[in-house]
Amino acid sequence: MDFELTEEQRAFRETLRAFVDREIVPVAAEWERSGRYPTEIVETMKRMGLFGLSVPEEYGGLAADMVSFALVFEEIARGWMGVAGTIGSHSLACSMIARYGTAEQKAAYLPDLATGARRTGIALTEPGAGTDLQGITTTARREGGHYVVRGAKTWITNARHADPLPVLVKTSRTEPAHRGMSVLLVDASAEGFTVGRDLPKLGYKGTESCEVVLDDVRVPAANLLGGVEGRGMQQVLSGLELGRINIAARAVGVAQAAYDAALDYSRQRAAFGRPIADFQAIQLKLADMATEIQAARLLTYWAATRADAGERIDMEAGMAKYFASEVAIRASLESMRVHGGYGYSPEFVVERLYRDAPMMAIGEGTNDVQRMVIARALISGKGRLGW
Repeated sequence: MDFELTEEQRAFRETLRAFVDREIVPVAAEWERSGRYPTEIVETMKRMGLFGLSVPEEYGGLAADMVSFALVFEEIARGWMGVAGTIGSHSLACSMIARYGTAEQKAAYLPDLATGARRTGIALTEPGAGTDLQGITTTARREGGHYVVRGAKTWITNARHADPLPVLVKTSRTEPAHRGMSVLLVDASAEGFTVGRDLPKLGYKGTESCEVVLDDVRVPAANLLGGVEGRGMQQVLSGLELGRINIAARAVGVAQAAYDAALDYSRQRAAFGRPIADFQAIQLKLADMATEIQAARLLTYWAATRADAGERIDMEAGMAKYFASEVAIRASLESMRVHGGYGYSPEFVVERLYRDAPMMAIGEGTNDVQRMVIARALISGKGRLGW
């Protein structure tokens, strides 16, 4: 049992950390307030190869191990959680294409996705279907060599940059519902494909979250992911396991930033002639934050390690995402309390962290869903505690 990063992983983390401290931390507050898209940051991430995290090396990607994958999202979220979204949904979609795509689909899309020349996302959620993916109403009707797609998606990250955009659709009314679902790779230039408004958000700014309308969009049958209908739910659920490691790692990054801010502030802020770090009430908060953050980090790395071993990680990823996201919420609130009135001001980073943290409890499946996934794995015997 080894709780240490490898030399390669430590070097990778240091490169990421230097990038975040140099190019993200100094601009995050100003760019978030102004609504500025982080174009320069995205360009640097392209040069670093981060858009190829989940792309196999044969297509020009990094083929990163899952612990390194988690390190990317932890470090970037520590600087600005929203920026992590630009490669989060992208990486999930790339992994689905790499794992399930036909040889032609991989060759057509993965090389450009690996460099960021193309970007992508994943279109699952609908106005009337979020957690219940089997309740989607977007349909794809086969007409000769094409599918005709009609429906709407919402809360789509990278919607304005995704090309192609994997879209979960119903290709038949077969019961049970999940057997009639498929994923289509929709090109951004397709007639009838429209990206609507950017949805206003409490936090998670820096990347767009949009509505997407598909008005009788004709998609070549060759763009059916994997080439076989009815596999969409399986493909999506597999991708979401990776997505939950991403979200868990982001939560750890936000929590770490909240703790760092609280620790620094407690050392600098004086009350009654002493740094507030000398007071037991503050020390107890710092101790609780540090302990929970380290537990969340280890849980996340554990899930990532199990993924690297080629095992199913629905329970492990669910545990990591559930626990780490709740820790991020608590840590950001406790950091705000340490800061007192200043924590309520956007002049201090903790205010942004407090707004960003709740997204991780919702994204990639709500925490209530994660708890049910964990419980079902334990009850069925597919998951267990211990070694």
